[in-house]
Amino acid sequence: MLHQTKSYFRYLKKAKGAHGVHSPFVFDLMRQVFDTKDRFYAFEAIELIRKQLILDNRKIEINDLGAGSKKGNNKTKTVSKIVKSASKPPKYGQLLFRLANYFQVTNALEIGTSLGISTAYIAKARKIADITTLEGDSNIAQIAKENFNKLKLNNVTLVKGNFDETLPLFVKDKKKIDFVFFDGNHTQKSTLNYFKQCLSKTHNNTIFVFDDIYWSEGMTKAWKEIKTHNKVTTTVDIFQMGIVFFRKELPKQHLVIKY
Repeated sequence: MLHQTKSYFRYLKKAKGAHGVHSPFVFDLMRQVFDTKDRFYAFEAIELIRKQLILDNRKIEINDLGAGSKKGNNKTKTVSKIVKSASKPPKYGQLLFRLANYFQVTNALEIGTSLGISTAYIAKARKIADITTLEGDSNIAQIAKENFNKLKLNNVTLVKGNFDETLPLFVKDKKKIDFVFFDGNHTQKSTLNYFKQCLSKTHNNTIFVFDDIYWSEGMTKAWKEIKTHNKVTTTVDIFQMGIVFFRKELPKQHLVIKY
């Protein structure tokens, strides 16, 4: 918690608005994706699912294969508690939607489904895109599947199992990947491992989004290493997430922006 607090104050000191950004690419991105107040047709339907989950007191057994939660690691949790602690707030789910929509993503991967809120935002943004989401816990995956059915998400493939087994199979099967949301197993070693595996299928327009880059010292170290990789050009730090671009026409730059 101390690491997050210190990191947040450092972020506030560095963060810039659109007019403090000199990159035309990032300036347009901020105006059309980050700073827009436009609401899309899908937002209300997804947030209705969230409200239903918050009221859901079903208890399920959790088999956490990752770094766990800083809000408790009880093996039995209510659905309500899971959605409150694990699902991204609307602001960030809607950012994922806007990114997928703005860049016209045709295939996407999510590592860490949880109850499927973030998945839904990505999938609703691009109904013609193929979305694959990986979840390590079969009980959580079952509830996510229920939510996908309620939202009629026919473009989502949910894969259950340990990421160390399911991710290599996914990567092997794909010629390229347009978009990856890294939101599972928040450890330095695993994050870098997943990054390197997905890196093999990137192209010039691929986008990587890393969740919780200041969740722990290990996650922050992973983020710093990712930024320095020779294939990475521009990165955007919005504190809760880190966004990575591989566009060769962009300079090597690491921007911290207000969001």
